[in-house]
Amino acid sequence: MSQAFLLDLTQCIGCTGCVVACKTGNELAPGVDYIEIRNNERGTFPDVVAGFDNHRCYHCTDAACVNVCPSGALFQEEGLTRVNTDACIGCQYCVQACPFSVPKMVDGVSRKCDGCRDVTRAGGTPWCVETCPSDALRYGERAEIAAEAHRRASIMREKYPNAQVYGETEAGGLGMLVVVPDDPEVLGLPINPDIPQVTEAWQDFAQPIGVGAIGVAALGAGLAAIIARRSQLQGGHGQETADTAAASAAADQDEERS
Repeated sequence: MSQAFLLDLTQCIGCTGCVVACKTGNELAPGVDYIEIRNNERGTFPDVVAGFDNHRCYHCTDAACVNVCPSGALFQEEGLTRVNTDACIGCQYCVQACPFSVPKMVDGVSRKCDGCRDVTRAGGTPWCVETCPSDALRYGERAEIAAEAHRRASIMREKYPNAQVYGETEAGGLGMLVVVPDDPEVLGLPINPDIPQVTEAWQDFAQPIGVGAIGVAALGAGLAAIIARRSQLQGGHGQETADTAAASAAADQDEERS
């Protein structure tokens, strides 16, 4: 069953509570954050509108990071993009491919929001949602989240005529549906977060070769180990044969003397 987040930028007050909760709950190292709050001011004085950008993983259905990952460290589950850092080989392809510039390399491995997988699987609520004081964040079944997002956008159009829901179709549909008070591009959200051409080239051509190369390397290492073991056994057998022959010759000499 697909899950999703609701991010209502018309309700976000920029308190950074979600940032702190995410950092604490996920025990992130100093300098590592999965969420970033940015001031967003648009217009010219005196007609200035101020708000906040809540930058985080958007959990794309057609996720560039997942598509280019050669080790399976990035994968999709329940409509969200997960990360298995133990499987990451540090290639950084996900960092280069993401149209939202989300994954970051930390201590040689890719890190980003994984939707609080362990917490939600235990029946809990993602840390950021649990902490948000203004109801700007919600988490639940995608269909229910989408309905709530549209309800909020329709109400906000009375104040913000361009209010809309971002994420229903972008990148195959996002696991983070965003209620925006203005056109998405004004808020720094790409209208068409397409997979970069270099990523498509990697996905269609380079990745299969790379995966094949990894397989060949592993096969080669296995064969080398087998050959080395066989040589060792043969060497031991040869030494054993030589020792037996020497013992036999000594016995013959003793017999002749007697």
